[in-house]
Amino acid sequence: MSIKNKLFWFWLCLGGLFLSFSFSCTGPSPKTLKINRENYAEQLQGFWLGQCIANWTGLITEMDKIGIPVDGKGKGFYTREDWGKPDQPNLWGSNNYSETIDFLFAEKDSIWGADDDTDIEYIYQELLFQSPSLDLTGEQIREAWLAHIYKEEENYLWVSNQRAFDLMQEGIIPPHTSDPEVNPFYEMIDAQLTTEIFGFYAPSQPKVALDLSHLVVRTTAQQNAALIAEFNIIAYSLAAQPTAHNTVKEKTQWIAHEARKHLPDSTYPAKMFDFVQKYYQLGLPWETSRDALHEKFQIRQEEGYKWATLDESCHGCFAAGINFGASIVSLLYGEGDLKETIKIGVLAGWDSDNPTATWGGMLGFMLGKKGVEAAFGKELSSTFNIHRTRKGFSNNGIDNFENMAQKGVAIVDRVVVEKMKGWVEGPHWIIPIANENELTSQ
Repeated sequence: MSIKNKLFWFWLCLGGLFLSFSFSCTGPSPKTLKINRENYAEQLQGFWLGQCIANWTGLITEMDKIGIPVDGKGKGFYTREDWGKPDQPNLWGSNNYSETIDFLFAEKDSIWGADDDTDIEYIYQELLFQSPSLDLTGEQIREAWLAHIYKEEENYLWVSNQRAFDLMQEGIIPPHTSDPEVNPFYEMIDAQLTTEIFGFYAPSQPKVALDLSHLVVRTTAQQNAALIAEFNIIAYSLAAQPTAHNTVKEKTQWIAHEARKHLPDSTYPAKMFDFVQKYYQLGLPWETSRDALHEKFQIRQEEGYKWATLDESCHGCFAAGINFGASIVSLLYGEGDLKETIKIGVLAGWDSDNPTATWGGMLGFMLGKKGVEAAFGKELSSTFNIHRTRKGFSNNGIDNFENMAQKGVAIVDRVVVEKMKGWVEGPHWIIPIANENELTSQ
């Protein structure tokens, strides 16, 4: 800075002191984003609604098609022609929730039930809402899991979540609950469906979202599974960022490519993303992309992806990797259309409710609750029963999306002030714009 400019700032600051002005004397203010808190609450309602629709619709085909045959099952995959057709038996020989493959709703006067795609996120939101610090500790996470998850009864936990819970009961504290030495399921799907919501707590700043969620991700995930969970968290944070994109398709494609930057090129999640993206850009059908993904990574086990062999129970049908690949198929080919994205996710295969719920939740947020209902042409339930799968909450577990969204907004209030150095100004958050080079850096 020149002598002349230094003198200018000195005299401006000195004058400001005498006149009791309130401004920074270090130079021009940083650029900021303004986000309406009331609109954000409506979008969070859309998140919960979109996630529930996608979750419950995906449950119809969960584990129907897992690629590599297991005891004669899993042969062939669904295609777009199977939408509206009879649901086929899953890995365990039963049908889930509906005789046909179609959207599954909780109508206006009924109640959405919690499932593993929504209930752990609900626990984390309650924990953050009540915590004096936004930096959750392993002890806090352990206490919350022990307080709200059933020990003996059906508890809707699988693979890494269940193993982490078992370890917590033995006194092990996160992140040690995902240590490969004691948790052989550290690269299963669990974290990528239980932590995405942290992206919405840090709108436009993925690095803050990753800091907030670092420990919760590593409660159940390590290595590639942790990267995949963080991909989803970044995507949610960017979905909450106001942009100049003209269409939802443009924004979702941008989100996908930005989140991809977080994945080291040498890792199999990066290889899977690039593989699917190549097929998408070639204009090939999503079924062709999904089948090729299965052949390359599950059958031939290329790019270091070995879970089809390591997991003897179902050739890695619950693995983070292959389900991430399927989720990218639905994200890219869905092109921002909520209904189409859900359809593709439901038909893609493997653990089909989980990736579908992730993108149903993100697109539901982008549309808002009214937009989700408009997409389906009907009013839907906003009531939520967390006690279908969890325990220990007020009002016998009956909650509603409006209340859940308001708690989310209250958490963002704190994140904006404490973590982003922004402020609340009437109905708005004022958020400093992060350096683009830092958006997805660790």
